[in-house]
Amino acid sequence: MPASFLSMSLTANIAIFAMGTIAIWIAGTLLARYADEISRRTGLGHVLVGVFLLAGVTSLPEIATSFSAASAGESRMAVNNLLGSIAMQVAVLAIGDLLISRHALTYIAPDPALMLQGSLNLVLLSVVAMAIVSGDREFFGAGVWTWGLLVGVLYSFFKLGEANQRKPWVANFTDDEEPEGASDAGEKEARVSALAPKTLACAVVILVAGFCVARTAAAIAAQTAISSSFMGMAFLAIATSLPEASTVFAALRRRLYAMAISDILGTNILNIVLIFGIDIVADKSPVLNEVGSFSVLGALLGLLVTAVLVMGLAERKDRQFLGMGIDSLLILVFYLGGMTLLYRL
Repeated sequence: MPASFLSMSLTANIAIFAMGTIAIWIAGTLLARYADEISRRTGLGHVLVGVFLLAGVTSLPEIATSFSAASAGESRMAVNNLLGSIAMQVAVLAIGDLLISRHALTYIAPDPALMLQGSLNLVLLSVVAMAIVSGDREFFGAGVWTWGLLVGVLYSFFKLGEANQRKPWVANFTDDEEPEGASDAGEKEARVSALAPKTLACAVVILVAGFCVARTAAAIAAQTAISSSFMGMAFLAIATSLPEASTVFAALRRRLYAMAISDILGTNILNIVLIFGIDIVADKSPVLNEVGSFSVLGALLGLLVTAVLVMGLAERKDRQFLGMGIDSLLILVFYLGGMTLLYRL
């Protein structure tokens, strides 16, 4: 962690954290709007835009934070940050279901490619857990398992590109809740060339503010004597998930349900391939040999909440409790229970 943040007072770090959070929220809200316009202007589906644009941009803080931590010798915290973000970001979807959606989120998400995304997440997280348990061996600057993760993620993006040609399900919209794009298709919009600099500006704000938020969160955790493992799994994961939260909530308010879910699942796939990047940057390789049962439990927690999300997408039932889908309720229960168990470890 940069010494400048640790040398600041706790009050100063909290102030920077708060200002960075506001900047991320504004940029993320604008980014979701631009992504919707780009999707309609280019003819790309909301799932592809969610994977390759929103997920790519909102992953920038994880990239900056994890790589800087790995280069500073904190590879364990870097890996735990990524694994913790996976579970946290699925929980963000559940919170969005509670606060914004009038129906169970998985009931009104119309694209079957989301199930493919979720399934690929489950496969990759299973490989991560297996790699940590069985141990890794060095191979061309990284580990054999992490090279396998790189290949797996590249294959995942190839399959998701193919999935754009599949016919979506019929969405379970009510008469008063059609996607915003269906009601304002005739509205005059900026051309894609005009949207590019705006999107880039949002990406820069998210990168810079996200990095500051993540590092101040790490400093706050260090100043309050929290262990580095839990710091990565909880505090850093929450901090680096703020861009996803802002874009997801903005997408849900615009009724872009497939884009919101795709943003989260796409980001989680990118988080897994970042483990390979950490392995390349870290002094000690393979990096998965530096983590243990704490990280295995983090990976399994991400796998569990993602599996519940995939089950909801497959079932497509509008069963609600306290205004949220039953699957979202289970995700929050499992996430909070898992974090409690990790804290006790």
